[in-house]
Amino acid sequence: CRAHRSAGGALVANVLRNGSVLLQWGLRHWGPPPPRPAAALRGFALNCSWDGTYTRFPCDSVELGAACRDYLLAEAHGSVRYRLCLQPRYAPPRPAPPAQCVEFRVEPAAMRDIVVAMTAVGGSICVMLVFICLLVAYITENLMSP
Repeated sequence: CRAHRSAGGALVANVLRNGSVLLQWGLRHWGPPPPRPAAALRGFALNCSWDGTYTRFPCDSVELGAACRDYLLAEAHGSVRYRLCLQPRYAPPRPAPPAQCVEFRVEPAAMRDIVVAMTAVGGSICVMLVFICLLVAYITENLMSP
């Protein structure tokens, strides 16, 4: 996988080869701890957007619980630039810190599979042509009368 970190280091996007993305985060990178206990943390808001060929698409916002420290984005599109932002949500007296954002591009897995398949088919065609040429040479040398 390839790891992409946000500027503050709180959010890490692990882009896996199968096209999924595992997001992981920790609170210690968001600045000083809150004056009240961690119970003031209500959860996290995950927002994302991705750039298509002609336009930018927003993803649905996801609300995560306070105990969550990772999230799996199962099917990311290949060759698309993603921007994921995570913001902790605290109880009303405390303002929310700025969101941590990470940008990455998922490698197109389908293209890699096509290249592997084409290479395998091309190699087998070459092997068959060599066998055909050897068979023709054997027939013309040994079975045909001079």
